[in-house]
This record gives sequence, structure tokens and C-alpha cells, in this order.
Amino acid sequence: MGRAIDVAATDAGWTVRARIDAHDSISSESLRRADVAIEFTTAAAAPDVVRACLEAGCSVVSGTTGWSGGGPGIEQTVEASRGAFLWTPNFALGAHLLAAAAAYLGRALRDQPAWDAAVIETHHAAKRDAPSGTARSISDRASAAWGRAIPVTSVRVGQVPGVHEVIFDAPFEQLRLTHSVRDRRVFAEGALTAARWLAGRRGVFSMDDVVRALLGEDPGGAEHGVRCGSSGV
Repeated sequence: MGRAIDVAATDAGWTVRARIDAHDSISSESLRRADVAIEFTTAAAAPDVVRACLEAGCSVVSGTTGWSGGGPGIEQTVEASRGAFLWTPNFALGAHLLAAAAAYLGRALRDQPAWDAAVIETHHAAKRDAPSGTARSISDRASAAWGRAIPVTSVRVGQVPGVHEVIFDAPFEQLRLTHSVRDRRVFAEGALTAARWLAGRRGVFSMDDVVRALLGEDPGGAEHGVRCGSSGV
């Protein structure tokens, strides 16, 4: 993902001010006055990396899976640094629209006992977490709307970038929602969109906030306005 974001940012004309690897230290000097750091590491490393970037005065967009985007001191560090942090398990716009649609169907079918539901997610064999963070998020949102827990089934096979499916099934009919990723570049493009949106804001956000902004429902307000132009990532 780091390489994909590097290529996408360069192709889009962004200034990539720093490239941080596992052996590099994180400081204001090594980040070279970037506005936003885009972080894809591991669940074990992510909290420390995020805190270090925030303490160095750089807001963070994180897509590391296997953690919830929180942890000891993250929100406090965001507040103390007067910075911003955004985490999501999936940067694809369609995945977030799928979750919203699943919640809508859950509400609509809440009082229909004949219906059952399930979430199925399929990813490449090397993906470390199961179920995926996206699948958990879809299930949580739909379950809350439906009033019943919706189970998640995970499949790990081959080189599949990612498929998430929500099934609502009744004795004589079925509703099926599917989001399929055809190229991992969708995640890189989404991360850059999130970084541009986050620059100049303060607080803790999710990709749902970015999606609402794209749909004309930006929750930011004047003091959270996006600066025109980013000095880099």
C-alpha cells in the first residue's frame, strides 16, 4: 500500500515529502513539514507510529487493519497536538456506501422475522486479519439497525483484492449487496482523498466523514475548514 500511495500521489502531482520505513525514526525533521502522514503498518506498530506523527505536528490518515484505530492515548494525543487523525479499514467509497445500504435494509426488515442475514468477505490468502475490518464494520452497522447480530464468514484464497457481500434471505426471495475491488489502486486513491480532506482539520474522524463531505453533508464547520492546497504527505 505504501508503494501504491507513493505512485498515486506522484501521478496526481502531490509533493511526497518523506518516505518512512520500519527502521526510520519519526520526528518533525524526518517528516519534513508534511501536512498529513498516510500510515499503513501493522496492528502492533500502528498506535506508536500514529502518536509519534501527531507529536511531531503531522496529522495522520491510517489504513492499518487488525486494530480499531484507537488505543491508549490516541485521542488525547490528537487533542494535545491540535492535530487530526482518521482511521478506516477500507478506503473504497463503494464499501462505505455498501455499509450504509446494509444498515438501511436492516432497518427496513427489522420487524420481519422470516428474514435472515449474513456477511461474507473474501480476500487474498496473505491477508492477516479475519474477518476483515470492513466486514466487521458492515456487520456492526447492519446488526444495530436490524436488532440482531449478523454473522461474518471469511474466505482467504489466491490474490483476491477484496469482496464484501451482504445477504438478506427470506423463504421466497433474497436481497444481495456486493462490493468488489478490481484494483488495489482504489485504496491508494481513497487514502489521498482522505488526506486532502483531513489537512487543516482538528479532531478524530473516520472515512464516513469524508463520504458525507463528498455527498454534500460535510460535518466540519468553519473552524475545521480544509486549507486550499497541501504542502505534501
